[in-house]
Amino acid sequence: MRFPHRLKPVVPSQKGLMVLVTLLLSSVLGLALGLLLYATRRGNLLQNRVLFTVLNLLINLVRPVPFIIAIVALAPVTRAVTGSMIGTDAAVFPMVLVATFGVARIVENNLVSVDPGVIEAARAMGAGPLRIILTVLVPEALGPLVLGLTFILVALIDFSAVAGTVGGGGVGNLAMIYGYLRFDTSVMVVTVAILIVLVQAAQLTGNLLARRILRR
Repeated sequence: MRFPHRLKPVVPSQKGLMVLVTLLLSSVLGLALGLLLYATRRGNLLQNRVLFTVLNLLINLVRPVPFIIAIVALAPVTRAVTGSMIGTDAAVFPMVLVATFGVARIVENNLVSVDPGVIEAARAMGAGPLRIILTVLVPEALGPLVLGLTFILVALIDFSAVAGTVGGGGVGNLAMIYGYLRFDTSVMVVTVAILIVLVQAAQLTGNLLARRILRR
C-alpha cells in the first residue's frame, strides 16, 4: 500500500512509547494512591475517614467514564498542561490520569485480601506503618498486583488505539487516517490483528511473571 506524499506513515513505536510511558507513570501514581486508600480505610494503619471518603469518591467518579469521553472532557486541562490537545503528549496525559485511578483501585482490592494476621504479627514486632506497607503488604500482594497491572496494560493498549482520534499516533492513528477515513478495509483488518497480537503478548507476559512470583 502506498501512502500519500503529504501524509507520513505512522511510526509503530509511537504506540509503544505511549503505552510504556503511561504504564510507568500510572503504576507509580496508582500504587501510591492505592496504598494511601488502603491505609486510610477504617481500622487500618493510617485510619482517616475524611481522606478515605474523598479518595474513594474521586476514584468512583473517574473510573466509569469511557476513555473517549474522558479525552474530550479533559481537553481544556490537557491543553493547559501540555500546551496542545493534539499529538502524543495530549494523548498521554488523559491516559495517565484515567489509568492512575484504575491502578489505585486494583492496588486497594489486592491489599485488602492480604491476611490481617500477617499485619498484626508485624505490628507485634514493633514495625511502623511505612515499614509494614513496604515490607509486608506489597510483597504479600505482589503476584496479584502483577496480574492487575497486566489488566491495566491491556486497557492501555486499547486506550492508545482510541488516542488515534486526537492524533495520538500509533495504531489508532493509522486506523483512523488510512483505514476509516479512506474506507480501506485491509488497513482496519491489519490494525485489529496487531492489537490482538499486542494484547496476547502482554497477557502472556503478565501471567508468566505472576506465576513466578507466586511460586517463590
